[in-house]
Amino acid sequence: MQKCIVVSDSFKGTLSSKDICAIAARILTDIFPDCRMTAVPVADGGEGTVECFRDACGGTPVTISVRGPYNEPIRATYLRLNGRCAAVETASAAGLPIVGERKDPCRTTTYGVGQQIRHAVEHGCRELTLGLGGSATNDGGCGCASALGVRFLNARGEAFVPVGANLDQIASIDVSEARRLLNGVKITVMCDIDNPMHGPSGAACVFGPQKGADEAAVEFLDRQLKCLDLCIRKELGVDVSQIPGSGAAGAFGAGMLAFFGAELKPGIETVLDMVEFDRLLDGCDLVVTGEGRLDSQSLDGKVISGVARRAKQKHVPVVVIAGSVAEELENAPALNEIGVSAVFSINRRPQPFEVSREHSAENYEHCFRNILRLILAAEEIGRQESVRL
Repeated sequence: MQKCIVVSDSFKGTLSSKDICAIAARILTDIFPDCRMTAVPVADGGEGTVECFRDACGGTPVTISVRGPYNEPIRATYLRLNGRCAAVETASAAGLPIVGERKDPCRTTTYGVGQQIRHAVEHGCRELTLGLGGSATNDGGCGCASALGVRFLNARGEAFVPVGANLDQIASIDVSEARRLLNGVKITVMCDIDNPMHGPSGAACVFGPQKGADEAAVEFLDRQLKCLDLCIRKELGVDVSQIPGSGAAGAFGAGMLAFFGAELKPGIETVLDMVEFDRLLDGCDLVVTGEGRLDSQSLDGKVISGVARRAKQKHVPVVVIAGSVAEELENAPALNEIGVSAVFSINRRPQPFEVSREHSAENYEHCFRNILRLILAAEEIGRQESVRL
């Protein structure tokens, strides 16, 4: 084996994508010392996205002062790539870890995210990737839009920065300044959920409780988003409310679509495009991917399916290493159809997760080492067959 790519999702709560790449690199060097390994750390758009992009692509971190979720001054970091590209994560300026126990999606804002985007654009970036995961907000992206020049006016003609609790006060929306600022700028939004803007499966109803909203607040926030939706239709002439992913990050997805014409893409597709994965596949002998639990959702736009489909087009075999494998996917033809050659679980003993999680690193190492030894044995069999022929 001459070339191997390791591109695995994290094993939630046990191994980060970066941890997995490090383990794989060490074991691969032991068994195939002449093999070139390309590591592609993966993030889902939440906290750690910028770090993963830096590990995979290089780039320069840029740290600036911005407003936090409650308009407090904080420091946030985005990544510049090749002078014209930037990666920004919502969690860095409007994330749940920042608010801690002070959760209140009625009051939190995405303004600081917009400040990062504005800084990147004003310093020459023309392609921006925004990760939406991990937000503490439900403002429909209005805070971010305000930082980028969108003016929200109430019935008295007064400009204000909307938050989750006062979206119904927006009487008119002026996007002219923001459109001038972002002229010629392409924004791609990493989004791994299909939830609409509002309604029973919308931003507030599904994600509001984890952001601190009780039952009454959830209903209130959902009504506020419906008001924003109606205003967007009236003022901008677009209906983004039912577009899959418009409910991401407190309907931040809807705001990026409506105010800026951004493109929502699955996180893994964004990552693979940014690292030029199709080019990396040239001359590759094996791709190793995986995630904490392999189940039916793995086949629907997640890391494994995105990686496997692209590798299949280049006729590169794909091996999946997972923490656990759902029963319905054991020997599932669907996996082979998307390009997966084989699936392995790292668990060596019948243990509950609370026990096995403490041994995830050594279990992953054991599994990966045995896979490589099997490949090495297969290569030796092939050499012996060639001699006999």
